[in-house]
Amino acid sequence: MYTDHYGFTDQPFQLTPDARFYFDSRTHKKAMAYLGYGLAQGEGFIVITGDVGAGKSTLVAHLQATIDRARLNALSIVSTQVEGDDMLRLAAQKLGIATDGVPKARLLDLVEERLAEEARCGKRTLLIVDEAQNLPHSALEELRMLSNYQAGGRALLQIFLLGQPEFRDELAHSERLEQLRQRVIATHHLDPMEAGEIEAYILHRLRIVGWQGRPRFDVSAFDALYRHTGGIPRRVNQLASRLLLFAAMEQLETIGAEAVETVVADMASDSPRPVRREEPVLPLRASADSSPEPAPQPAQPAHDLALERRVADLEARLEEQENAIRRVLTLLVDWVENGQGPPDYRHRAA
Repeated sequence: MYTDHYGFTDQPFQLTPDARFYFDSRTHKKAMAYLGYGLAQGEGFIVITGDVGAGKSTLVAHLQATIDRARLNALSIVSTQVEGDDMLRLAAQKLGIATDGVPKARLLDLVEERLAEEARCGKRTLLIVDEAQNLPHSALEELRMLSNYQAGGRALLQIFLLGQPEFRDELAHSERLEQLRQRVIATHHLDPMEAGEIEAYILHRLRIVGWQGRPRFDVSAFDALYRHTGGIPRRVNQLASRLLLFAAMEQLETIGAEAVETVVADMASDSPRPVRREEPVLPLRASADSSPEPAPQPAQPAHDLALERRVADLEARLEEQENAIRRVLTLLVDWVENGQGPPDYRHRAA
């Protein structure tokens, strides 16, 4: 592994979110500012969106690592496509409430009691719901209803929603989410990192794992990394990890654009490609009772006279079938133009 070759203490570009590797890019700094503002309000919804791999989960990991646990009870749910009742049960379970066999009305009472108990202990409760774009309207409405719980004129629950860009669009335009939209007090969309941030991002993660200057990165490598990833953190991590593996195998001490291009080409060749399927060609039929003609066989050398005669015979049959179809179509057209329907043969059957 390249970690041993270069003396790293851990993998610097792992895909699993880790608060240690949080990088304060311009867009993440703005997101944290909005989060801080929203948490200071202590109510409503905070919404953070971003493309796949934009760093939403790492942002949450950083938030959970920095909050004061004595004052804020942060609960996290990675949502799936659950309806409202199941969302309520997931929230209750995160609060430590047993939900098996408990009717919904009783469960709502238990949730309110637990939230009030946390408030009496001087704690506010923050519910973090990831992958919000997967939630149906019933689940979002259930969350909105939970945000109504109050005690002493203060909200007992605040909710932090993370989702992909389609959730931002739905929240902005769906009439069914108007009431929830009015409860949103802070929102931000995570953009990709800028070109000038790639070098700082790479070196930041390397220093976390004990990088001492081996390998060295040429400026051209950072330009190539940005060009092939668009500044999306997860893509940068994927490419940088493969790049370090390549560098270790090739015993490189300096990584430049050429190495990046080589790795990009290798990764492209490793990607699965769709298999093209040929559609079967059905032979024409002279009538419904006729059997399909056998499929043509692979071509044989020109001197195979028997095969040539067979091909000629098939071509002649096809031509006859096409002529028969044309005659039938011509009769049908004549009947339509003359205002007559096709002959009725039922009396013949009688």
